[in-house]
Amino acid sequence: MNQLVSTSWLNDNLDKVKILDASWHLPNVKRNSFQEFKKNHISNSFFFDIDKNSNQKTSLPHMLPSKEDWQIIVSNLGIKNSDHIIVYDNSDVFSSCRVWYTFIYFGHDPNLISVLDGNFEKWLIEKRPVTQIVTSIIKSNYVANENVSLVINKDQVNQNINDKKFQLIDARGEKRFKGLEPEPRKELRSGNIEGSINLPFKELINEDRTFKKKDKLIEIFELKKISLEKDMAFTCGSGVTACILGLANSIISGKTPVIYDGSWSEYGLE
Repeated sequence: MNQLVSTSWLNDNLDKVKILDASWHLPNVKRNSFQEFKKNHISNSFFFDIDKNSNQKTSLPHMLPSKEDWQIIVSNLGIKNSDHIIVYDNSDVFSSCRVWYTFIYFGHDPNLISVLDGNFEKWLIEKRPVTQIVTSIIKSNYVANENVSLVINKDQVNQNINDKKFQLIDARGEKRFKGLEPEPRKELRSGNIEGSINLPFKELINEDRTFKKKDKLIEIFELKKISLEKDMAFTCGSGVTACILGLANSIISGKTPVIYDGSWSEYGLE
């Protein structure tokens, strides 16, 4: 799997791949991703709206869309099944990983979907090409193939509290996990799912916004007493940063991630 590509690799292959800006921000951060995209983005990239391109029939935030809706969304971006897609973001929560996961969930070849290592910030620091021009899209006919085994629901999470069939790992910061600071969504109680393990996603990322190397990631997982041999599923506030842990585990093991899509946005409503 090509989970990550470097800024230099992307710079050399700008015309050979499809590039998505998947910037998304927490509700309490006063930033508009699309307005920022219009002012500045990597050449040849298209904006991917995580909220808009999600299930619109639920009150839970950015849940996975239906297979039919996903096919329309991706076709409208002009992406083909054979395209190598590079996703980046300009967000504190590395939202590109959520889009990486969604493509894999809907059957895109895992070798043809990658996250830009170091993200937009590294790209800018290195003074690589940016633009305000949005490339015109020629619609495609994308075909999705849903893999429902890559997502778990609340019932499975509750069942697992007793069965312990998989390790549930929470990507939120330690204070949120322990209920010592409020959730960014006001309707949610504080705390965590019984039996879950806290691995704040920021521990996996270097200062230059690149992912830590495989041996370091293994060390971090093991320090948290996460068994690399046992099955894992990932959770967070609303299913975005869980995918960062999923990508890190994919670097370690080559496995595709399993995500609790509702995450604390659903579980914390009780």
